[in-house]
Amino acid sequence: MGKRDTRIAFINPVAAARSAGPRTPSGPSILDYLNRPRPTWEEVKEQMEKNKRQAGSSTLAAYEEELNKKFREDLDKKRDGVIKKVKRKKRKKEKSERVKKEKRKR
Repeated sequence: MGKRDTRIAFINPVAAARSAGPRTPSGPSILDYLNRPRPTWEEVKEQMEKNKRQAGSSTLAAYEEELNKKFREDLDKKRDGVIKKVKRKKRKKEKSERVKKEKRKR
């Protein structure tokens, strides 16, 4: 038995591109890119100063704000619980004092 022919035709990609003809530009040219409007050095400095003043990421600020919100909610729940306990003790104490006074009157 003979071996199979494993050779494949090689096509030179550069030659194939040249034979297809010139390509139509699909976007801005290099000159358009180089002639784009750019900020002046003063504007760049202002932008850098603005970023320095901002100091920190907005994601971190949002995360800290969320933590503060959760902490406040938790604190409010705990505070309400403590206030309820104090009120209960106060009512109980007042009730026991009334009962003692009524016993004394008898």
